[in-house]
Amino acid sequence: MEPIPYFDAHCDTLSRCAAESWDLWENPGHLDLRRLSAYRPMGQVFALYINSAAVAPEDRPAALARQAALFSQAREQYPSLMARCALSLEGAEGICCEAERLEELRGWGVRWVNLTWNHPNALSGSCVTGEGLTDLGRAFARQCWALGMGVDVSHLSDQGFWDLMDMLDGPILASHSCSRALCPHRRNLTDDMARAIFASRGFVGVNFSVHFLGGPATAETAADHVLHFLELGGEDSVGLGSDFDGTDMPPDLSGAEALPNLWRALERRGCGRGLLEKLFYRNLHQFMQ
Repeated sequence: MEPIPYFDAHCDTLSRCAAESWDLWENPGHLDLRRLSAYRPMGQVFALYINSAAVAPEDRPAALARQAALFSQAREQYPSLMARCALSLEGAEGICCEAERLEELRGWGVRWVNLTWNHPNALSGSCVTGEGLTDLGRAFARQCWALGMGVDVSHLSDQGFWDLMDMLDGPILASHSCSRALCPHRRNLTDDMARAIFASRGFVGVNFSVHFLGGPATAETAADHVLHFLELGGEDSVGLGSDFDGTDMPPDLSGAEALPNLWRALERRGCGRGLLEKLFYRNLHQFMQ
């Protein structure tokens, strides 16, 4: 099989590397730079994440900075390989929901921010709790857009999603979410949500988590979610959002080296190389421009 392209919108590898003292070049997790080097062209968005329930507010910025330093060191060591890689922030509680910190994050290479993780915070309720955006959350989103950063709705509550769409003034995406029509999990997108993102020229990265794909979770199941989003009009807006190193994966999508299994599953279902290149690389690359 000739080399395939790869651009993934979400992995938790940096937080795993920081917690486990792993090396970003090669490690026992789902993803490392050695495995990513097999793809051409290649890009990866690495999430900065901390568990706010376990880290005191005053310690959170330093914890994020340590993860960002791992990313920066890798860019210095492997400049060509890392040329298309970037950062995101998963959960604004990592910066104590303080919009004045966004400019510093932008300087680190953060391209978008999840307003919440699974806990509500000062900006919004989460997918678990259900409340919508607060006034502070609306101001925070406006500041993201003013700085040219995207707002990520994965983990956001349904009400928070529609509150955000009502004030839409910049890039929006769901970096790692599946279809609720195929798997009725609160973390997944309804068809109306997906259509709204596509209409805004946003991006949806399909998550490989067994919890969001539904069972039996395989590369074929992930292909089901991709094809469903394509039916909703997502040809220019759908791509990869693996969630590697952040959750449980299907056996045949057990790490970055397994992406050809999804490529072949979609190929068997009628996707030609041009469409596959959009799904695996170009759509996210275009969104990030």
